[in-house]
Amino acid sequence: MKRTIKLAVVAALALGATSAFATNGSVMIGMGAKTRGMGGTGIGVGHGAESALSNPALITTIKSDHEISFGGTIFMPDVSTNAGAGPESSSDADIFVIPSVSVANKVTDNFYAGVGMWGTGGMGVDYKDSTNAALMNMETALQLMQFGVPLVYTSNNFSVGFTPILQYASLDINYVTGGMTVGTGVADDLSFGYNLGLSYETNGLTFGAVYISEIEMDFNRVLSTAIGAMTGGTYTNNKLSSPAQYGLGVSYKMNQHTIAVDYRNIMWEDAETYKDFSWQDQNVIAVGYEYATDAWALRAGYQYAKSAVQDNANATAIAAGPANLGNTFNLLGFPGTQESHVTFGGTYNLSKMVSVDLAAVIGLENEETAGYFGGGNITTKHSETSYSFQLNYAF
Repeated sequence: MKRTIKLAVVAALALGATSAFATNGSVMIGMGAKTRGMGGTGIGVGHGAESALSNPALITTIKSDHEISFGGTIFMPDVSTNAGAGPESSSDADIFVIPSVSVANKVTDNFYAGVGMWGTGGMGVDYKDSTNAALMNMETALQLMQFGVPLVYTSNNFSVGFTPILQYASLDINYVTGGMTVGTGVADDLSFGYNLGLSYETNGLTFGAVYISEIEMDFNRVLSTAIGAMTGGTYTNNKLSSPAQYGLGVSYKMNQHTIAVDYRNIMWEDAETYKDFSWQDQNVIAVGYEYATDAWALRAGYQYAKSAVQDNANATAIAAGPANLGNTFNLLGFPGTQESHVTFGGTYNLSKMVSVDLAAVIGLENEETAGYFGGGNITTKHSETSYSFQLNYAF
């Protein structure tokens, strides 16, 4: 059964090319075009069916008894790295497509349920054609996809939502060092987690809270081989976790205007393997604005979180390797360094039942420098542009 599910997910990934280079570490700034257009806010403001991952309690904001939303994001990271005496090189992993499908239904006045499939993040670089030997022809690809079934009970303007999650992930790491190619090929895994959300609405104010569980994945031999080649085989951990998160949000709606603010904490310091490489917890602040009429809506927003990747010459779990090995793997292979995002979006209602959402997210360039394990420094520059499209059908 597990193999059958994996095959189905791999087929979906092939159709969607879901190797995403996400924006808060390996976590997307938001799921769905409405959320992304409003700076990633979705904990305290409802966006209908697409709220299943942001805050499942808010799928109660669908505009009819049933709502289907499907679309995707074209994601274009621009990452370049310089180390050693060679020239700066740009990663060839520079365009990805991230699919999403969300369904929500009003079952009774007090119960809502849905189902969805979302490409939720990941990251990857491709320096195989770089002429800078210090970059080791590094290629990495982390892909994450989730299936969820949001279940919500609502009464007297208070809602509680629970989404059991099945996560599929794949990981590949390849590089060249000392004339030797290191890498085992792609490994994948399935694992379970959950999202828990609360919301309360009164007099135009909506308050929300969410908890997202850690999801631990096991990538057979990929991490131990890639890191072990630099540490004399002393690194044996092959587990990599999607980090736990918690967040609070609030929005205020007055006539055609809605203002939303979210806070999230992403717990990298407790997540498998990320903690070994000294990733830092992120405090994420997002603000969003919407102006909506009966026919259309415009959105804008901003999100900030300090880079999860910070200079740390001696990450304790890989201390058997050379100094700055953690820095090198972080900035070269997994540069989760993006900090600031400016967003824009809109909706146009084609009819009473059909609407189209669009969003654009601009990740402003951030530069991080740390010690390089071969001596000197390694510097990575990272900016992003993405465009989201979503079609909604309410009936």
